[in-house]
Amino acid sequence: MNLNVVPPKKNTQEILPSYSAKELTEGGDQANIILDDQHYKLRITRSGKLILTK
Repeated sequence: MNLNVVPPKKNTQEILPSYSAKELTEGGDQANIILDDQHYKLRITRSGKLILTK
């Protein structure tokens, strides 16, 4: 009996919620995100990359 068997990993895309950056920014290029009392800014760059700053 082998007790060191590791169960197969689940595909994280199946269990994580997904959000469209375009929807979060309502078609613009910036959105505010609040976590507890901390405010963050999500920005979509001209080259289509995401930047999250505090």
